[in-house]
Order: sequence, then structure tokens, then C-alpha cells
Amino acid sequence: MKELKVQPIKDGTVIDHIPPGNAFKVLKILGITESLPDSVISIAINVVGKRGKKDIVKIENRELKAEEVDKIALIAPNATINIIRNYEVVEKRRVEVPDEIVGIVKCPNPNCISNTREPIKTRFIVKSRQPLKIKCYYCEREPEDISSLIM
Repeated sequence: MKELKVQPIKDGTVIDHIPPGNAFKVLKILGITESLPDSVISIAINVVGKRGKKDIVKIENRELKAEEVDKIALIAPNATINIIRNYEVVEKRRVEVPDEIVGIVKCPNPNCISNTREPIKTRFIVKSRQPLKIKCYYCEREPEDISSLIM
């Protein structure tokens, strides 16, 4: 059986252990569109790994900010972030869902104070990590599809 290898990146980030089918949501969170000049982006979907199927995203010439990693944790709570420099993994860490999510997810309740003109950041309390369940600190609404509410 022939195997197609993905070209290694010299510098950048590899996001591994993304749940199958969620790679494009990760790209959306990171603001990655078709028009990224001079960056190679590799996407592997439904790759079979030791623990089952997964997606992988490799982004050349970019290291993720802490806020971006926090957003990825909401879609892929078991993902790992690998920082690559000169073709070597120099840092590897698991994403972590924080106890409180501030300014990352929009409350689905249009009447929530966080959706009015008041200068208040959204704030959610994490009720459960597996499966991920969050509750708005202000109106106590529990959103169903968290990934569609990530700002």
C-alpha cells in the first residue's frame, strides 16, 4: 500500500487530535481563509491514529496566541498544539478548557446583558468538560452549539 506523506514545515504550528470533521472550524476560528500569502497550510481529515479518527491542521510561519488556543479548546478539548522551529518540535502542549470563558463565546440569548450596548464581555461558566457544557454567567442560558457562537 502506498502512503502519501505530508511535507514537514520548517516553522509554525501543528494542531493534532482535532475531532474528525472539525478541521475547517479550527481554520475559521483562526481566521484562515483562501487568501493567506506565503503560508503553507496542510489539512488532514479523518486520519486514522492510535486512538481512532482525527483531523490535523499544519500552519506554516504562524504560532498561535493564547486566546486562539482557548478557542480551539472549545471545539477540540483533547487537541495538542505543537510549535515547530527549524523542523523540530520545540513545544508540545494539550489545550485546556478553562473554568471560565470570557469574551470568546457569544451568548445565544438576544436579551442577555452581554448582547446589549453595555460594555460587558460575555462570560460563561464551564459546567462540564466531557461533553462540553457551558452556562452564561448573566442569564444562565446554556448554548447547544458552542462552535457556532465563537467570536
